[in-house]
This record gives sequence, structure tokens and C-alpha cells, in this order.
Amino acid sequence: MDLGIRGRRAIVTAASRGLGRACARSLAAEGVALTLNARGAEALEATAQEIRDEFGVEVTTVAGDFADRALRAALMRACPEPDILVNNPGVRQTPDPFEGITPEAWRHWLEVHYLCCVEMMQLVTPGMRARRFGRIVNLSVSFIKFPQVGFAHTHAARLALAGASAAAVRELLPHNVTINAVCPGLFDTEALRVNLHGHARRGNTTYEAIVEDRLRGCPAGRFADPAECGDLVAFLCSAQAGFISGQNIVNDGGVYQGLF
Repeated sequence: MDLGIRGRRAIVTAASRGLGRACARSLAAEGVALTLNARGAEALEATAQEIRDEFGVEVTTVAGDFADRALRAALMRACPEPDILVNNPGVRQTPDPFEGITPEAWRHWLEVHYLCCVEMMQLVTPGMRARRFGRIVNLSVSFIKFPQVGFAHTHAARLALAGASAAAVRELLPHNVTINAVCPGLFDTEALRVNLHGHARRGNTTYEAIVEDRLRGCPAGRFADPAECGDLVAFLCSAQAGFISGQNIVNDGGVYQGLF
């Protein structure tokens, strides 16, 4: 299916690897010109060149920390009229006991997973509204629907973003601007492997045992290919997805058992 976004322009953050890279590739496959961000300039440029070579689209890179306001301003200078924004904070999570979460840690997670994403949305939506086309997708996590022990700080920030987005769509949807979140589960990325190795060390067990335990709870029985996240994001950015907004779409192989 032609998604109707060829020639559109997108900003994708944390795009040098993992799910951000997958989103960039899926958009490039639809003919979208990209402005990509990640902290590491070398890995970012390698991803950009790979996408240029494979898909023949324009790719601009802006290296730097997404949490830096100057970086967000630089993204807008590089792509002043984005039609698509994929907000991917790209910060690895580690569990912390609730009573051990410091005030600094609360502020950090709220800054990275809430305030930075909201500011990017505020920067891009005036132009989207004026052009009567905009697609914003925030990358979240599947357990936003079923909070996990050790992640109170990240849940608070992600739920704040979900609430702000749900309120904003009522203003923006009449102008054909949508905001959704994709909430992935077990995707075969470097970040997941690092996380599972950490769980194995803390639990005095093996990586293989941790993988077996995770897959036991996943009806799909496998880790997902990052492209399965990228393609879902690309669809939510499509011309056909203008009636889908304010949703937190879980993509986790059936782990979440709730109805809503």
C-alpha cells in the first residue's frame, strides 16, 4: 500500500540504532526526506549514509543530546517545515527501588521523556497546522499499560506525555494533525540485550535463562524485528491514518492482556 507520504519531511530522534533507526528506514522506504538525530555523530552518519544508499532519499544529520534545548532548536533549523515527528528519547532504562529514586532522577526522567518531547511537539505543530498535515508519533513502552516494579520514575514521565498528547489532539485533529504513541515490547535491539544481561547479573543467573523467561510470557514466542515497529510508525504517519489520534498502541506480541 502506498502510504501517501512520498516527498514529506520527517524528524526522527535517537535514530542511529534500534527502534529509531527502524522508524527512519521505514519512512525512507516511503520516500520521506529525513532529518536524523542521535548523540553519537559517527554512528548517526553511518545510518544516514546507509539510508541514502538504499532508498535514495535526502538525509540530514544533527548530532547531539535530545535533552539539550539548543539541539532541539538545531533540529528545527535543519528541518524548518517537518510534516512528521518521531519523538524517541532513546534513553536506556534501569530499574530502581521506589524509595531509592532521588529527586534528581525524577527530574531527569521528566525532562527527557516528557518535557523534551512536549517541546518538540510545540515546535512542529504550528507549521503542521498551517499546512494542514502533521503526524507525530511518540515511542513509549508496552508496560505503560501495566506498570512494572522499579520503573516508577519512567512511568510517571511517559504517562505525563500520554496525558498531554491526549489533550492536544482535540485542538490539532481538526487541522489534520495527529499524535499517537507506539508502545513496543520485546524488540530485538541492542538496548534490550543490554537490559537482559543486566537482569541476569543482578539475578545471579544466565542471559539465556532470562531470555527463556521473557519469551515464556510472550504469546508470540519471539523477540520482534525492529522493522515491525518502524512499519507501524510509518503507517501512523500515513495519509490514511488521519482518523487515528490520541492512541497508545501496544506492540508487544500479546504480552499485555487488557482490553483497553
